[in-house]
Amino acid sequence: MPKVKTLQGAAKRFKVTGTGKLRRFRASKSHLLTGKPRGRKRGLRKSAPVARGDASRIKRLIPYL
Repeated sequence: MPKVKTLQGAAKRFKVTGTGKLRRFRASKSHLLTGKPRGRKRGLRKSAPVARGDASRIKRLIPYL
């Protein structure tokens, strides 16, 4: 069976935890930050779990991660 290429765009956006779950980074942190409250910006630094319905599709894009 041939090797499967990893989709590099997905590999940069998602990380796998020690238990095998996927983590994603939050949106809305790149620009227009002056109008957002300090606490909201602080919360955007943290990663979030990927929804179970999306996790199976993302794992197909990142076969060796």
